[in-house]
Amino acid sequence: MNERYLRMMGKLAALGQERALRFWPELDENSRRRLLDQLDHLDEEFLAAQRQRKWPLVAAGAGNLDGFTPQPYIPLPASREEEERWDRARRDGEKLLAQGAVAVLVVAGGQGTRLGYPGAKGKYPVGPVTGRSLFQYHIEKMVALERKFGRPLPLYVMTSPANHQETIGFFKENNWFGKDPRTIICFPQRMLPVFDNCGQLLLETRASLSLSPDGHGGVLYALRKHQLLEDMRRRGIRHLFYFQVDNVLVRIADPAYLGFHDQMAAEMSARTVRKRDPWEKLGHIGRLDGACKVIEYTELPEEKKTARNEEGGLLFGQGSIAIHLFSLDFLERLARQKIELPYHIARKKVASVEDQRAAAADGGLNAVKFEQFIFDAFSFANRILVLETDRRFEFSPIKNREGEDSPATARRDLSEMFAGWLEACGISPRRHADGTLAVPIEISPLYAMSADELQAKLPPGLDTEREILLEEHAGA
Repeated sequence: MNERYLRMMGKLAALGQERALRFWPELDENSRRRLLDQLDHLDEEFLAAQRQRKWPLVAAGAGNLDGFTPQPYIPLPASREEEERWDRARRDGEKLLAQGAVAVLVVAGGQGTRLGYPGAKGKYPVGPVTGRSLFQYHIEKMVALERKFGRPLPLYVMTSPANHQETIGFFKENNWFGKDPRTIICFPQRMLPVFDNCGQLLLETRASLSLSPDGHGGVLYALRKHQLLEDMRRRGIRHLFYFQVDNVLVRIADPAYLGFHDQMAAEMSARTVRKRDPWEKLGHIGRLDGACKVIEYTELPEEKKTARNEEGGLLFGQGSIAIHLFSLDFLERLARQKIELPYHIARKKVASVEDQRAAAADGGLNAVKFEQFIFDAFSFANRILVLETDRRFEFSPIKNREGEDSPATARRDLSEMFAGWLEACGISPRRHADGTLAVPIEISPLYAMSADELQAKLPPGLDTEREILLEEHAGA
């Protein structure tokens, strides 16, 4: 143990981080071993890069955005000609699914802490009638696509160390929700050290570091580390569909989206929705100095948020909803060129040992966290597609415990989408006088994925005065 300690002290001293072992004399044998294990897993290159920064850090922000202009996008179809264009894209996307050329990646490293839920966020029960979990909804959509196109649709699940085993256990307990377990690959994202305001490693306790996930952009690092790009290539994958687990409405591997992406030979694509108002908390995709960039809602100046175009709509009226497509060639190029996405910093209040506590820090914020954002990959893409979608059918995230983007709005939006399918089939669920639904409605993706599919399977004498549940289990 002493030799191991001396080796680690030498490494840390070279990085200016020897204070991480300042409580060593007070620790017992097991505590010492755990601390050294944590230190062994740290990325020395990352630590060395942080030493080159000028501390205390100041958030860089987006810089001068005077030249930031909206990225051109393909809008929802508004004419017969445009409908035909979307139909062609849809057919092309269906060919890709039938060829087995598509895989899916879901970012699912988060916990349900903000929702008051004690577990992995993907386990959150959101079904309006049954309490189906987010994971179950998403995997049943994929199983339905596999049945329709006759090819496996591999699913890559990025977890975090906090919920990796929990997620795998949940899948096993539920028989992988009917999906072949050989087509579900779970992998944890990287954890980065948290720093104090002087650039020193923050200790959560005297025997443990404070660590934080590296953000959704860390997926690129994780794909390389776990050799998953090679796994995709072996499976014949050419396109990777990316989304975040908390968006219950996402249309996984939507054929029209795939078709447009492939037609344009895009390296990276994004789906957007028309913003509710100038202040909706969505990123803005645009161009700056010849490159595509996504500017967060907190960084776009007020005058640009409210600016109008010639038609009177918001100039930056399209918001990014974190649904992307990547060509595998693009991801392999980033890996081959060892391209690293930039790190964004966030100052937080974090539990720590006495001499690094928030009470002694400026503004009570004692911690600096680093994370990467997936949308920064746009800056490295040569060909980009931005495709509008209808939020009613594809965007209802669960971010907050109450209010907008909460479990209540997700269940409402699910029920409304299913009600629309029923109404298209000539069945009218009961509504209140103000038009809102009076009953919850739930339709399993295995039962139907659209109004057209539902039409052929509707049971006779459906009672629309009470909750409606139409489902088919994976083994059926």
